[in-house]
Amino acid sequence: MTERIGLYPGTFDPITLGHADIIRRGAKLVDRLIVGVTTNPSKDPMFSPEERIEMVRAEVERLGIVNAEVEGFNALLVKYARKIGATVLIRGLRAVADFEYEFQMAGMNQQLAPGVETVFLMADVSLQPIASKLVKEIALFGGDIGPFVSPEVREQVVARVERLGRRGDY
Repeated sequence: MTERIGLYPGTFDPITLGHADIIRRGAKLVDRLIVGVTTNPSKDPMFSPEERIEMVRAEVERLGIVNAEVEGFNALLVKYARKIGATVLIRGLRAVADFEYEFQMAGMNQQLAPGVETVFLMADVSLQPIASKLVKEIALFGGDIGPFVSPEVREQVVARVERLGRRGDY
């Protein structure tokens, strides 16, 4: 029997409870799940690729998911999927706006790699509003991000904001 490898790609800047939920649930669908930490030229990351990879690895370890591993990549998604032997792309959806973008991406990926299927997982209702971009904005303005990330990630984000000296005023 062929091992079913899934790929859950993202920038994870930072990894949120929503991401963790998709990792936990996605790992149940495949024999092996690769959480691919990538760069996105249209985003301005708070953390370096290496920092994000370590942050995601620590979260996966805390979750106790034994069939998940974390790797960094900087390539066209379907090329990376082929390289690692993934036949399933795991994508999380929070809202209709996510669906429109992801639907378009799934169609493009299908054209580029017909043997790679995209599986959409709806975010848990309680986690749907969480977005890394919003987590960073809240942190930068001195808000509490505790409800959206693990305590360990919260510490890292708060430390980074303090290092940047960009805590907003009330």
